[in-house]
Amino acid sequence: MIVVGVDEAGRGPLAGPVVAAAVAATREKMSLLKSVGVTDSKAMSSKRREEIFLLLLRYGFVYRAQAANPWFIDRANILQATLWAMEKAVSSLPLSPDIVIVDGNQKIPDLSFPQKALPKADKNVLVVGAASIVAKVIRDRVMCAYDKLYPDYGFAVHKGYPTKEHRRALALMGASPIHRKTFKWKVVKDDDR
Repeated sequence: MIVVGVDEAGRGPLAGPVVAAAVAATREKMSLLKSVGVTDSKAMSSKRREEIFLLLLRYGFVYRAQAANPWFIDRANILQATLWAMEKAVSSLPLSPDIVIVDGNQKIPDLSFPQKALPKADKNVLVVGAASIVAKVIRDRVMCAYDKLYPDYGFAVHKGYPTKEHRRALALMGASPIHRKTFKWKVVKDDDR
């Protein structure tokens, strides 16, 4: 039986893409996920996420990821962009899953495979935890690349999330080309420390 876990990273940031990942696993590979300590990516350090991502590659886990860029997010909205990226990630897998488990409370529209939407699946279902790690690692790497293009915003540190430092940079410089224009944010000024 092939189970595919699906999760995303980057719904809440003010900048950059949302990235969805789909990871496939058989029963044998599920035990491998447990042995390396897979869980929700938010419960791990970035170093540990990178280590597990490399282990997934070493052990031959099949995965696909898809990003929806800020322009798509602004046009469609974050939920629709996320669901689109999830569908593209699953549909591009080189196999047919028996079941797709999606983190959250919404199924992926127009998916041609059986699926279940489970809140907190990234924490409770190993293969979804693996998908959360893959999505987060890929998105973090993208934001570090963007940091080289737009170094004054600090993307390598906050990854586009609405930290005080990020909002302060927005107050000083305005939005960069990768900022989500439809997202609302409170600007922090120097005297708001």
